[in-house]
Amino acid sequence: MESLKAQEGGEEQVKCVWVHGPIIVGAGPSGLAVAACLSHHGVPYVILERTNCITSLWQHRTYDRLKLHLPKHFCELPLIPFPLHFPKYPSNSYASRFNIRPRFNQSVQTAQFDPCSQLWVVKTNGFQYISPWLVVATGENAEPVVPSISGMDKFRGPIVHTSVYKSGSDYKNQRVLVIGCGNSGMEVSLDLCRHNANPYMVARNTVHVLPMEMFGFSTFGIAMALLKWLPIKLVDKLVLAAARLMLGDTARYGVRRPKTGPIELKLVTGKTPVLDVGQVAQIRSGNIKVMEGVKEITRNGAKFMDGQEKEFSAIILATGYKSNVPTWLKSCESFTKDGMPKTPFPMGWKGENGLYTVGFTRRGLLGTASDAVKIAKDIADQWMTVKDRSYCNSHIIFLKST
Repeated sequence: MESLKAQEGGEEQVKCVWVHGPIIVGAGPSGLAVAACLSHHGVPYVILERTNCITSLWQHRTYDRLKLHLPKHFCELPLIPFPLHFPKYPSNSYASRFNIRPRFNQSVQTAQFDPCSQLWVVKTNGFQYISPWLVVATGENAEPVVPSISGMDKFRGPIVHTSVYKSGSDYKNQRVLVIGCGNSGMEVSLDLCRHNANPYMVARNTVHVLPMEMFGFSTFGIAMALLKWLPIKLVDKLVLAAARLMLGDTARYGVRRPKTGPIELKLVTGKTPVLDVGQVAQIRSGNIKVMEGVKEITRNGAKFMDGQEKEFSAIILATGYKSNVPTWLKSCESFTKDGMPKTPFPMGWKGENGLYTVGFTRRGLLGTASDAVKIAKDIADQWMTVKDRSYCNSHIIFLKST
């Protein structure tokens, strides 16, 4: 990697950096996985991270009780399996093992392919990075989704997204409205219960709730094993039969299941089933009260679609996250307007003109690991040839800031 700063006619121009390998945008698990795999092939790279740390979503935007609910072999990143002595449901640290050192506080403003030079130009605050390859590793969950609900501006209490929620201890003895019934909404509601708060959870949409384990084995692990031998619809029927046996009919408590089975729904749409770690028991006992959709936020609470109106001290938005790719990746036909690859899994990892995507499979860390291995190998196969081209050994071309 080379960088220089120049002045011309008293006007300082932007610092340009030639990268002798790919530019990776994002230092979350996806970016780290690609970096590790590239190192394994001896290919240099640069990682650009908008925050001051790696895996910022996990470090800054998660609640205190969050942990992985899938067995460790479904959550491993490439090249380093978890040791045998690790617990079944661990957390993971990765960067130090491969000496991965991102360039922090480098928020990408634009990334654009220049057809004349056949290079990617990535502009951050004060720099322009240039490379034949660009790896988009910002993932599916880059930005919180904050819905627009009538009356939100009138509410006198706090309204926070789960990205800034930390602990139910902040809401002790308070009546709290949790909008959303996915994994975050369920977990936050459970956390509020365990800190003596009074959560009301809005379940506007359908959701599958599955036991975390069945007969001592991971539910997800059982499903993945059965898929090797049985069709997906039959696996879904077996999983749902066991879930009903263990959890009962969740629709009785206001949590309706989708018509499509949980595994098929996950593979087709990316919508993840909720793994029960105590939420259903709290719903059944009435400690978590399930409500229909919100019609309007009021000064003191909310009105619901079924006509009820209740007062709340706080509102927590468990409304998920979205991709931010469309805000910075310019003139690219490989992504949809929602910031997801147009080419579906398993081929969505490779775009055109040296563009790659990782962390967009809707299959968690398992999908990330698979794509990272493919991306690194594909770039490594090209790298030995491309690095010898004349422009790789030339001086930097200075581009004025716009």
